[in-house]
Amino acid sequence: MPPTIRFHLDEHVPPSIAEGLRRRGISATTTPEAGLRGASDEKQLDFAHSENRVLVTCDTDFLRLHQQGVPHAGIVYSPKGRRSIGELLHGLVMLAECLDADEMKNHVEYL
Repeated sequence: MPPTIRFHLDEHVPPSIAEGLRRRGISATTTPEAGLRGASDEKQLDFAHSENRVLVTCDTDFLRLHQQGVPHAGIVYSPKGRRSIGELLHGLVMLAECLDADEMKNHVEYL
């Protein structure tokens, strides 16, 4: 069985998203929980990669890192304010149900 997607939410993503994912049995960590508040984008992405977690963000700097070829376990990008918390949560649940962790490696999904 392929590995399931696990998420890491950067500090700009509402923590209620992590709570909603966990209630649905999906593993999620947050930047504050990982002790990374204020850490550089590179450090955030490295943490998520080392934990094999897909980074969820609304920060375009992570898209730049992806374009530069920085390895990662996957990035989910949603522009700030474009989706409600419910819509973002629904999109992440769908990703976790439709893709596996191997399919997300070095891949960007836009919500």
